Amino acid sequence: MSAQVSAAGAAAGLPDLQLLVFAAGLVVLGGLIAMTEAALAAVSPARAAELARDGARGARTLQAVAGDVVRHLNLLLLLRLLAELTATTLVALVAVDTFGAGWRAALVTAGAMTVISFVVVGVGPRTLGRQHAYAVGRAVAPLVRWLGRALNPLASLLILIGNAVTPGRGFREGPFATQVELRELVDLAEQRGVVEHGERQMIHSVFALGDTIAREVMVPRTEMVWIEERKNLSQALALFLRSGFSRIPVIGESVDDVLGVLYLKDLIRRTQGGEPAASRLPVSDLMRPATFVPESKPVDDLLSEMQAARNHLVIVVDEYGGTGGLVTIEDILEEIVGEITDEYDVERPPVERLADGAVRVAARLPVETLGELFDVELPADEVETVGGLLAQALGRVPIPGAEAEVAGLRLVAEGTTGRRNRIDTVLVSRVEPTDSTDTTPVRGEPAEARGIQNRAEERQPADA
Repeated sequence: MSAQVSAAGAAAGLPDLQLLVFAAGLVVLGGLIAMTEAALAAVSPARAAELARDGARGARTLQAVAGDVVRHLNLLLLLRLLAELTATTLVALVAVDTFGAGWRAALVTAGAMTVISFVVVGVGPRTLGRQHAYAVGRAVAPLVRWLGRALNPLASLLILIGNAVTPGRGFREGPFATQVELRELVDLAEQRGVVEHGERQMIHSVFALGDTIAREVMVPRTEMVWIEERKNLSQALALFLRSGFSRIPVIGESVDDVLGVLYLKDLIRRTQGGEPAASRLPVSDLMRPATFVPESKPVDDLLSEMQAARNHLVIVVDEYGGTGGLVTIEDILEEIVGEITDEYDVERPPVERLADGAVRVAARLPVETLGELFDVELPADEVETVGGLLAQALGRVPIPGAEAEVAGLRLVAEGTTGRRNRIDTVLVSRVEPTDSTDTTPVRGEPAEARGIQNRAEERQPADA
């Protein structure tokens, strides 16, 4: 009697064993799919193309898969979910057959499959796939490509159904392998020490470049240095030397009438060529054509166009057709790598008292602070900094040597800082009272003693 019971138990246990074997095979298959998914997500199309040129086995197929990686990742995700859910169902059948339908079978199934899926599918295979991305990719690329051709209609149909039941706008190619996921991976890589903090910021800046427009990075027209077309090359050279730029826009009637761009190299080559009359030529004879772009142009497209045209400076036009500002390649690069400075930039104290009673202050010092230093009332309705106060008094953006008098104080622009050559410090001193003293702001020329001519054409900045 006991032998018959044992035989019956063995016969009854055989289907459960088969189900567990099938479930184990499906879990292993899910792990292989997860390894393939991780490998393809880490494959670079450029690197795959390079391997294909070198004649590596399977590289050409890998290049084709990497060229449409989103579609193949969607398919692999579908297959992995199918394998894991089927394995979980088989284990659940065995648990119900063993423990009966109830909470014990559900608990055993959930606990066992969570641990197994996490280890066999979630951790190990993904790590191997990322560590050996190209080796795994070249090995599985032919099978993945075939599956893509055979099963892609099913994956596309399921994506359409998902988009239909999802509130809001769906993703045509599926909500996978998106830029958001890649940003999260970069953040995770920084937390684990794989990338530095600065590298993470640079990667995020590259992503943001496509959402940035020219208006956001341009040098506004109020800070442009320009020269009128009637000026001669000698005057242009003086402006180049004072401003520190190597490219300056040439205007006609007004700053909204940009005619071209004058290059310092062209000017030096012409004036130093041995022609005595070259320095008296108008700048319009030497300027190059200007490139105009709308202020709404995406910065990443603008950078590509400027690289292709070998052009370092473009004029930005606003919605009314006027000059909004200018953009240089350096302005765009600063959006990625941060502020670009050079070896001439020095850290100065905000206030420095000199022996002759004058005070050297930072251009960004608040106007109220300067008024407190000299116990005078300064106009601070429209400007906030000393540099802005000087610019308001001059009626233009100051460059080194520009001078004005405000409320009994003489303001003299000194050195510049940064790639855009903004005024760094301002020398402030009291004006000695004379009969002709006028405390109203002086608009126009700085002191003749400095021998600086033609200040009326100055703005800041062009390109350094």
